[in-house]
Amino acid sequence: MTTFVITVPGTFVAGVSEASCATLEGKLAGQHTDLSESEGLDLLTVNEDGTFSIRLEVEAGDRYQAELDAVGLVSTALQETGFSEDDAPLGTPAVTGIDSDL
Repeated sequence: MTTFVITVPGTFVAGVSEASCATLEGKLAGQHTDLSESEGLDLLTVNEDGTFSIRLEVEAGDRYQAELDAVGLVSTALQETGFSEDDAPLGTPAVTGIDSDL
């Protein structure tokens, strides 16, 4: 298995509160560990225009599966925080780091 750092972009359509951001970060904190932190990556970045990026780590056999898993984790965390797919649509995920034992 390989650990991938995946960046999932999106947009908060109706705005977002600091409390919602903190809740979202809490739900995803377990997916933001040593690799992300050693690279100085923030788990969640929210821009003034409502766009955001979430960076998390996923263990998977390949890049495609890592991206799918990351989007699933982010979608679930957003829903659990109270955002529908229309409130926070996601963009295309990207691999921004890889740590492999190969």
